[in-house]
Amino acid sequence: MDRAELTTEQVLKRDIPWEHYMSTKLISGTCLQLLRRYDHKPESQRAPLLEEDGPAYVRVFLNILRSISKEETVEYVLALIDEMLASAQLSITFLFLVEENYSSASLSHWVISYLCYIVDLCFQQILNAQHCSMTNLCLLRNPTHPSCSVPTAIHCLSTLLREAYVRTLFVQADGIKLLIPLISPASTQQSIQLLYETCLCIWLLSFYDAAVDYLSTTRVMPRLVEVVKGSTKEKVVRVVVMSFRNLLAKGAFAAQMIDLGLPQIVQNLKAQAWTDEDLLDALNQLEVGLKDNLKKLRSFDKYKQQVLLGHLDWSPMHKDPSFWRENINNFEENDFQILRVLMTIIDTSSDTTALAVACYDLSQFLQYHPSGRIVVADLKAKDRVMKLMNHENAEVRKNALLCVQRLFLGAKYASFLQA
Repeated sequence: MDRAELTTEQVLKRDIPWEHYMSTKLISGTCLQLLRRYDHKPESQRAPLLEEDGPAYVRVFLNILRSISKEETVEYVLALIDEMLASAQLSITFLFLVEENYSSASLSHWVISYLCYIVDLCFQQILNAQHCSMTNLCLLRNPTHPSCSVPTAIHCLSTLLREAYVRTLFVQADGIKLLIPLISPASTQQSIQLLYETCLCIWLLSFYDAAVDYLSTTRVMPRLVEVVKGSTKEKVVRVVVMSFRNLLAKGAFAAQMIDLGLPQIVQNLKAQAWTDEDLLDALNQLEVGLKDNLKKLRSFDKYKQQVLLGHLDWSPMHKDPSFWRENINNFEENDFQILRVLMTIIDTSSDTTALAVACYDLSQFLQYHPSGRIVVADLKAKDRVMKLMNHENAEVRKNALLCVQRLFLGAKYASFLQA
């Protein structure tokens, strides 16, 4: 009978000389013991064995494929694997172990092709398993192999996360935090592939609101920006830029992107000779979106929210002369509430960036408001700011000095000294 016409049931009727293989050291004694317990046994006996030692049997079968090339035996083992993978959990185990347990150089082309087919079936099996635990899937949490576990887990996730319900399970299992540390510039081919598939996971998660909410609490944006600045691999740049495009309209990501200098980075990327049309389209869309958001982020309401929350950083509006000219009268709202909050930050904050920005903004108010010196003097700001002139941080000292100069000398002369 032509081998192409053989069914799994027909192949599994063969008697394989396992004892001979052990005597010729093609399999180990432990392998033989496991096979004797499993081979040609009814389903009622096999099921408990797989439940108890499923990963061990996966390793045994894969090791046989590495060591034995006789077609009848290889077909038999592939049939055993095919039959065994009715369990979603064993499908996951197979996916995790296949990379670390066989070398493609030692297998024939048709065996590799069949294993790839089985891998596809495994993915379908996992995706159809409504109760599949993403925590068990994610070997990121407790890697069992120093070099294979994490790349294999990420490879699986980059396929599984295409399904909406898997994203839900992954977020519920608190899996996102395990991805963030993997987002860093890469140099070797293996690390580039891991970086690409990790960023692909982020892109897939950017379609799911709960995942986006979680990402907003992490340092994913600075890490992605560092990757896109330093990467020359087109597929990595593409998936990161597409992630930026998805996240741009969500939460505070636009402000983060602008603060991290992404508009200029996009300009630099557009000047490079990319060939991927999806990347070029994404860069154009991202450029337009960033320009629109930059205009919005210059508004006084955004500034007011930043101050009232105490989240001061060097966002573009602070050093934008047009922002101060257009909004200086808004500082008079609620009896100069914004100035009072800035003074509270100067008095109480331990964040050096917040202190430096607060001093700088106070100096900007002194420069642009016609009664700035009188208002700031009424708030008794002089002594409070002067204390920071001896601060250990150079940026804080610099901006405290600027503020005091403008308070004593007036904006015109203080600006002359700064120049």
